[in-house]
Amino acid sequence: MLITAATSTDEAQRGAAVAALPVGSFEQHGDHLPLTTDTIVACIIANRLASAYDLLVLPPVTISCSHEHEGFEGTVSISSRTLIAIIDDVRSSLARSGIKYLVLVNGHGGNYVLSNIAQEANVAERRVALFPGREDFQLARERAGMETTTSEDMHGGEWETSILLHSHPDLVRSTYSQNDHDVPQRPHLLITGMRAYAARGIVGRPSVATAAKGRAVLDSLTSSFADVLKVLTG
Repeated sequence: MLITAATSTDEAQRGAAVAALPVGSFEQHGDHLPLTTDTIVACIIANRLASAYDLLVLPPVTISCSHEHEGFEGTVSISSRTLIAIIDDVRSSLARSGIKYLVLVNGHGGNYVLSNIAQEANVAERRVALFPGREDFQLARERAGMETTTSEDMHGGEWETSILLHSHPDLVRSTYSQNDHDVPQRPHLLITGMRAYAARGIVGRPSVATAAKGRAVLDSLTSSFADVLKVLTG
């Protein structure tokens, strides 16, 4: 289940001190993955963390900053200002409910502003974590035996396809085995967007994705989150 079915009674009994907010997107992922891929991935990770660490899992932010994918059919974005406002409102509401800590579980690499949100929120005291971080990604890739790096596997490649093959294989179309597109250098991405580098919207090697790799990634992320939680709440 991607969205929690917990009741208010369930949450009263849980008494969570930490909430997890999945932040996804609504953007193209070629012809083999759905527009909701980033939201689905963020929810999968958030639900794993909530189950392992007894967190309050929130419904996802389903549209975010996907401006680099403009021009591809189906992609919809909100401004970074709006995303900041949404998260600020969520944090304020949680605080009124007595929940001090928020983990932003990010499924979309283009949400750069989430790093600024976390840094600003933690100036006075620790309040917000952004997960997964660079080290978490790297460790998960190593443990899963992935053939690509984070930079090479930017969009719709081995990482995302593996996670969906494991958790929601019905959402992955068979064309994933034919959609590899290597673009090791993308120096002007923030100016030109994705279309200048990937006409079909994929940067990476989905053909080497497997369900086993997806499972290993999720196991690794669940394990590595323990240290994040310790630092956030310690």
